[in-house]
Amino acid sequence: MRFWLLDAIEEVEPDQRLLAVKNVSYSEEYLQDHFPEFPVLPGVFMLEAATQAAAWLLRLTDNYADTVIALKEAKNIKYADFVPPGRQLRVEVTQTKKEPGTASFKVQGTIGEKNSLTGRIELERFSLADRDPELAETDARMRSYFRKWESAILRPGVFAADLAAPATPNPA
Repeated sequence: MRFWLLDAIEEVEPDQRLLAVKNVSYSEEYLQDHFPEFPVLPGVFMLEAATQAAAWLLRLTDNYADTVIALKEAKNIKYADFVPPGRQLRVEVTQTKKEPGTASFKVQGTIGEKNSLTGRIELERFSLADRDPELAETDARMRSYFRKWESAILRPGVFAADLAAPATPNPA
């Protein structure tokens, strides 16, 4: 992946929602072209940030069961405000449906209290070994790679081990 568009994951509710942030900085190379006199985070990068947030929700919820998670469809995507350098885009994804091989999400990006991005996305998800057993080693390397990124992107207090642990039943 060329651009990691999330700087931190702040909240995770397994199989439900994830809140992440993207800090936009003048030093990001794509801002030199988009646009030289009025630099703003490109809309396609806002959508990619939402896609990455949804992929992280799946990874953390399912303990990296799927190694390939990709945007399959984007619906009703609306851009309402620019994200200039020096601002923070907060990306919230809410899982609306999950089936074998796919998952759907409502996405919202905000700057302060103002919407910048809204819509729905569907992701395709699978492991390489499911399609070709000889690729199991590649899946293992990919899981290791994402686990290293997990330690960098999760804010304190949000731990994957906590996510994978089953809920303790309430004694009645």
